[in-house]
Amino acid sequence: MNATKITVETTVKAPVEKVWERYTSPEHIVKWNNASDDWHTTKAENDVRAGGKFLSRMEAKDGSFGFDFEGVYDDVKVNERIAYTMTDGRKAEIIFTGENSDTKMTVTFDAENENPIEMQREGWQAILDSFKKYTEAS
Repeated sequence: MNATKITVETTVKAPVEKVWERYTSPEHIVKWNNASDDWHTTKAENDVRAGGKFLSRMEAKDGSFGFDFEGVYDDVKVNERIAYTMTDGRKAEIIFTGENSDTKMTVTFDAENENPIEMQREGWQAILDSFKKYTEAS
């Protein structure tokens, strides 16, 4: 397994409780979970607890490609931390740090071996930026 870890982060202008709810609720996930405007998430399932599973169906809007992003939660501390293992065995962790009325989010994940590190960083950062934009506007 590739030991390279990638970290992306953002600060959302919203309290941690709102950030957590928008990040973990399927009805919100389908509205922000895309890296670019030509992609969307058509389905989201999320059982946010240790041992719970998640699934997001991500598809190109033109129908040319799609995949399921899924895994199992290893550890969940509400409004603080989510750790999970993707179906390919890679690990990821999200730290939520409330700072007054803002929330800093730090996402660290194991790199995969198919795409360049910078491409993976840019993709995950774009999704996080989409989340920030959606949460601050809703």
